[in-house]
Amino acid sequence: MNMHRLAAVGLLCLVTTPFHAQERPLPDEQQFFREVRKHLDTDDERQSGYMYLETRREQKLDKAGKPTGESVKVHESYPALPGESRWLRLLSEDGRPVPQGELDKADLERRKHVEEYARRMEKDPAAERAKQKREHERERREAAESIDDVLRVLDVHIAGRETIDGHDTIIVSLTPRRDARPQTRAGKIARNFSGRAWFSEADYELVRVDLEAVDTVSFGFGLLARIHKGSHASFERRKVNGEAWLPALASYTVSARVGLVAMMRRTATVEYSNYKRFGVDSTFRVTPPERR
Repeated sequence: MNMHRLAAVGLLCLVTTPFHAQERPLPDEQQFFREVRKHLDTDDERQSGYMYLETRREQKLDKAGKPTGESVKVHESYPALPGESRWLRLLSEDGRPVPQGELDKADLERRKHVEEYARRMEKDPAAERAKQKREHERERREAAESIDDVLRVLDVHIAGRETIDGHDTIIVSLTPRRDARPQTRAGKIARNFSGRAWFSEADYELVRVDLEAVDTVSFGFGLLARIHKGSHASFERRKVNGEAWLPALASYTVSARVGLVAMMRRTATVEYSNYKRFGVDSTFRVTPPERR
């Protein structure tokens, strides 16, 4: 057989071989999910050592789903003091920068608050640290219980592989179990959603999740708010500086009834960008980075 015929036979073998036979096999489900579980934690935990920009866009929608108004807020978000929420420093609203005088006032109030916290720490640092440790352990325990409950409520199966931003990811289908008995608030919410999640094949980290409400979700015993069937939500993470998978984008489109009569239709996106490491010393005396 000459070289031309040999090449032709080789090409014929390639084009007639089933495509799925050339693909890499998907990972074993049980082993993959065990590794994924080790890497599941809250965004608060992941972002605790960073400051970043948070850009929040929200649109009001009419009954036909057309925008009737939009608001845009840009914040600098700083790590929280123990037991508190993150500090949001408003930079602009609807394209209008916050006046320097208002920024200075907000910075002064924050500085006073931090100094007051430092004084409390100095009075009895051992007691304060013990209190913080107990609170932190409680939060981590509750977060772990919520994650485990969500995984019990949802039926999860590997559905394929996809490349996102240069990272090979494993696609996982998420379907609520009919016989699920959630034990946490997160589990009770999760049982009303189905969708897909993408996990980094190399790092076992959550990269993206897309969800749709398959039933109406009630909050506050059905009196405060009800998110209607068909509402959508998505969430994305990106690997920052090659070291950590951090939130990059969250979005939702929701139809909800608030209270007994008010109807709300909204679509919103929250973008997280410009992550920077943020140092806090042993007394939590924090100093914001230099202004740009």
